[in-house]
Amino acid sequence: MVQIYRNMTQERIEAMRRRYPPGTEVTLNSMEGESHMPPGLKGKVDMVDDAGQIHVNWENGSSLALVPGVDSFNITDLPRAERPKQQQSR
Repeated sequence: MVQIYRNMTQERIEAMRRRYPPGTEVTLNSMEGESHMPPGLKGKVDMVDDAGQIHVNWENGSSLALVPGVDSFNITDLPRAERPKQQQSR
């Protein structure tokens, strides 16, 4: 895991913060070393920290962070403010 943190530049962390804004819904595929975090578990992003970890409030009450490149997850929904605006039909 040390290599992951060494490669995190401030620019990359800012890009992650734009990609995973607070309220983004994620679904867990797998989390390294955490047997109580089952695949399919849903949660909402709280924040991306300065190390590039994605802190999530999980539906099971946990608040463990995702480590990109180690843990596997998918974005399942964006916060309302981040959704693409639909064009009005005329």
